[in-house]
Amino acid sequence: MHIKVLFICYENICRSPMAEGIFTDFLARYNLLHCFSVSSAGTVSYQQGSPPDERAIAVLSSLGIDISCLRARSILDLDLYSFDWIFVMDHENYEEISSFFIGHERPRIHLIMDFVEGRSGEEVSDPYYGSSKGFDRVMHDLVIASEQILFKMFEHYPYLTAQSTRS
Repeated sequence: MHIKVLFICYENICRSPMAEGIFTDFLARYNLLHCFSVSSAGTVSYQQGSPPDERAIAVLSSLGIDISCLRARSILDLDLYSFDWIFVMDHENYEEISSFFIGHERPRIHLIMDFVEGRSGEEVSDPYYGSSKGFDRVMHDLVIASEQILFKMFEHYPYLTAQSTRS
């Protein structure tokens, strides 16, 4: 089984590509890349085809994660029904994505912090108009969230534990 995960923010140049890179890095560390398909997108297409914000690229490079090859895209370019799990950064993203599934069975849609103890329902705020410190904070939150999302995946898909070998 291939588990399809999508991370969503507003323009897909800061938070969601950072989440895609961090979560993919966790999967690589657990040797689980073959079990997942990980993507990111924005709720709007203003930045279509653009690379991630330079500050997002820089902050993740400090962790050894390279997201410079990612390109912004819109949820309108995707079949949202094909994803098993969708993680959004804020309440506005949540409402936007949920509206696509009114009256239809939908994938699991969560705020990205929902599986972090004591932080369920919290947003990861957009660092775009702030300083590089905002990108540091977002990176920290996304590392914590990605680890907890992976642990939730182990609970939900018990076979992943047998497939995993932490490196």
